[in-house]
Amino acid sequence: MIDQAYIHVRGGNGGRGAVSFRREKYVPFGGPDGGDGGAGGDVIFRADENVMTLQDYGRQLRYAARNGEPGRGKKQTGRNGEDLLLRVPTGTIITWTGEKTSGAADLEHDGATAVVARGGAGGRGNVRFASSVNRAPRLAEGGEPGERVDVRLDLKLLADVGLVGLPNAGKSSLLASGSGARPRVAAYAFTTREPNLGVVDIGWSSFILADIPGLIEGAHAGKGLGDQFLRHVERTAVLIHIIDGSLPNVTDAWRAINRELALHEAPLQEKPQIIAINKVDMPEARERIPSLRAEFAAEGVTEAHAISAVTGEGVAELMTAAFRRVQADREARAAVPAQESAEPEVILRPEPARIAPIVNAEDDGVWRLIHPRLERLASGVDMSDMAVAAQFWRELGHVGAIDALERAGAAPGDWVLIGETEVIWR
Repeated sequence: MIDQAYIHVRGGNGGRGAVSFRREKYVPFGGPDGGDGGAGGDVIFRADENVMTLQDYGRQLRYAARNGEPGRGKKQTGRNGEDLLLRVPTGTIITWTGEKTSGAADLEHDGATAVVARGGAGGRGNVRFASSVNRAPRLAEGGEPGERVDVRLDLKLLADVGLVGLPNAGKSSLLASGSGARPRVAAYAFTTREPNLGVVDIGWSSFILADIPGLIEGAHAGKGLGDQFLRHVERTAVLIHIIDGSLPNVTDAWRAINRELALHEAPLQEKPQIIAINKVDMPEARERIPSLRAEFAAEGVTEAHAISAVTGEGVAELMTAAFRRVQADREARAAVPAQESAEPEVILRPEPARIAPIVNAEDDGVWRLIHPRLERLASGVDMSDMAVAAQFWRELGHVGAIDALERAGAAPGDWVLIGETEVIWR
């Protein structure tokens, strides 16, 4: 099971605005009618209980929503780009990993959604630039680029009860005995390489049981991939701590796993536990049950079940005890008043309606003008057309770019760089 993936997503780019003029019979000099470009699509993640792993995201690493279409004449706005909907397993956590972006979204229930990368706004058509002094504008904006975001996807299994213990303690055998699951079982350590889930039926109800691969000392730091396994028990209501009753130091094994749980995440140490002393089908383990229960009682543990995952002895009682803890947790959650929670939607780069131009000196007589809207406008301007160039400089004046250039020390005759466009200030 693939439970972690790193991918790059991009919102769709906005479409370019149109430069168009009304041309009809008996209307030889109609005004501008170029429409705006369409908005780019968003990249949206949705939790789907029918998706089990992140395997698809291990094969494809880049995803992009559709771009918006350019505007057209007759004031027609271009079609918006289609959103890209990416389905992930319920319980997936999305974390932004880029240098300039941060945040996280937890899709912990089926149908939860998160907008991860916004599409860009469409550019304005030339009808937007018409005024009393400019009745034939030949300017139009390029579309805003979509968000580009690197994200990490982490899957945390949604289980009610988690099985933890040392390798070869019998966790997979207990999962098979207590539920309908059929995990791989063998008489050697690390047989289980990935978490397995099973449904345990208790009368008319049930709960989900998760078998976590065996933990070893240093698991919290990643040894034996333990840090990847431990996150799958963070959301459980109770842990069944299964211990091999034939080990010479049973309580030492119990303390070792508890230490790894505490070092991974403090709340795991406080999570309710039920001790299951396994392999009582072996005579040496059965004989030690009374003394082991006394040792656990001295440690403050009052519930220690003797079981055999192979023969099924004591398994039904253990599952019933676990269900009582799960039921108590469910009732406690239900007693908490429901709160209206907004979907985990993140807007990474809201652009203000007005943004001040920035001027930087690149060389002697060369200036870089930074302004997102002017950069999009300059990308399609034909500066060889004097009328169009005059309209462009007029727009620079409207947003305060001329004043910013003068304050920086620029003078007519200097070069001004705007995005990929180079112009001479005349």
